[in-house]
Amino acid sequence: MAALLLAPVGWLYGTITARRMLRKPKARSRLPVICIGNFVTGGTGKTPFAIELAYRLKEEGFKPGFLLRGYGGRAKGPLLVAPDVQTAVEVGDEALLLAQHGPTIVSANRPAGAALAEEQPIDVLLMDDGFQNPALAKDLSLVLVDCTVGFGNGRCLPAGPLRAPAQKQILKTDCLILVGEGDAAEAATHLAGRKALPILHAHLKPQPDPELDGRKLYAFAGIGRPQKFFASLKELGYLVKKTRAFADHHLYSEADIRALLTEAEEEGLQLVTTAKDMARLITANGELFHWIASSAKVLDVRMDIDDEDRLIGLIRETLRKRSFRQ
Repeated sequence: MAALLLAPVGWLYGTITARRMLRKPKARSRLPVICIGNFVTGGTGKTPFAIELAYRLKEEGFKPGFLLRGYGGRAKGPLLVAPDVQTAVEVGDEALLLAQHGPTIVSANRPAGAALAEEQPIDVLLMDDGFQNPALAKDLSLVLVDCTVGFGNGRCLPAGPLRAPAQKQILKTDCLILVGEGDAAEAATHLAGRKALPILHAHLKPQPDPELDGRKLYAFAGIGRPQKFFASLKELGYLVKKTRAFADHHLYSEADIRALLTEAEEEGLQLVTTAKDMARLITANGELFHWIASSAKVLDVRMDIDDEDRLIGLIRETLRKRSFRQ
């Protein structure tokens, strides 16, 4: 009922966003720009995908770096992230994670961020999100779709999860990446097929931790889809006795931490969270944050790309065409 009532607002929002993203880019970087985006709000695994792609590009002899807005952080940038100096409050949790794998720049102004990237030891720029932002030209847009969620109810914000009508967003898509299993991505697959886009598959793989075996767990998370994190723990066979979900990119307060620690101790539970949540906790100030960061466990995940060779071939062909145009 709420989605129906909000549908006119969603139509207006989607129309404005679509017109904006179809505009001609304002700037082009001297570096090739590969955008990793999605059609909807919420987590589809863009950051793990960016990390996995960066590793593969390094194996191919490239020097990848990352550009992102730094959602959840206060810094407007452009700023080269130093994970030992900045906190999640400044640059956001995703930037701290990416900075562990390559030069990472936070910038609300994407062209300014790309200009700073050109001064770094980077020869391929991976833009985490920004698919709907037309400010910086993209050489290749890889768009991720979660096969268990797809386009949701097919409506635009705030009536649904789409950032703009899917049939408009597909016009800016160069390759569709289907993440996980399920049939919720059929609409996306149909749109990609009509445009003859390459369609690849990838899977988020939780990494088992022997230290969690046999322990009663209290799982907490402030990410796009915390229920997916809780389900992953259960699928691995862990004893999840209690869960607590927070808003995406939630900045934990001392009251939050005190409650988590107290409940875990009283009920004899081991706290476990995500890498993004830990990035926020480990860089926060205060004894309580230090205590939970040292006592909670992290369930790591990695993105397996089913046909990496085909993806690398697509990237090499994109770079070849770019070089020819220049």
